[in-house]
Amino acid sequence: MGYRLTVSTLVALGTCLALATPVASATPCQVAVPQRTAMSVRTILGIGWGSANEHEPRSSLSLAKLFLADYALRHGDRSADDRDLAERMIRYSDDSAASLMAAKYPQAVGTIAGEYGLTATRAGDDWGAGTTSAADVSDFLVAKLRTDPGSPIFEWMAAAGSTALDGTEQDWGTARFPLVLGTKWGWSDSGEPEVASASYGPGFAVTAHTHGTAAEQTADVLGALPAITAGLIACR
Repeated sequence: MGYRLTVSTLVALGTCLALATPVASATPCQVAVPQRTAMSVRTILGIGWGSANEHEPRSSLSLAKLFLADYALRHGDRSADDRDLAERMIRYSDDSAASLMAAKYPQAVGTIAGEYGLTATRAGDDWGAGTTSAADVSDFLVAKLRTDPGSPIFEWMAAAGSTALDGTEQDWGTARFPLVLGTKWGWSDSGEPEVASASYGPGFAVTAHTHGTAAEQTADVLGALPAITAGLIACR
């Protein structure tokens, strides 16, 4: 995309994530991105950044697989089949695995939304027809980092395939954010382009949803970095 992250940018962001003072009930600092993209960054220390539309309900796409996997791992029958389906969903965005999981646990998305306080997250007629927000997904991942850092979900996100089961390259958006360790992607198979990505790193999570292409999302995510690093002190 023509972006180069400078050493100072990486150091500034890493320092903030590692040393920032926790803020109780912190209100995320706002960052400007094109309206097509909703973006949310959260840290385990209670600080965060987000676009003005970070709470806007948008199609959950394959990010819903994060909720399905979490439900199955913690509330399911603990079968080898469930674990296999969950891994396939996260690493390779396997739609058939998601369909099987959603049929087995139709209450999964609603239950996870309630447990984590995800106010924009709703189940749809099928697993891919629900809604969530960039803020909800980042809040979910940060809660997992705080309370369940050993979840296989993080291992699978870190070991995601370079291509999904349907051949889609998995390499855009929040995966390009500094210090990221693992990512889950989502995209629409029909209509106008629509993509999402959610990543985690040491003590933080970042999520983006774009009414546009993967390349446009990558540009928007990386374009927000200077505003984030410039506002570190204000956001402490």
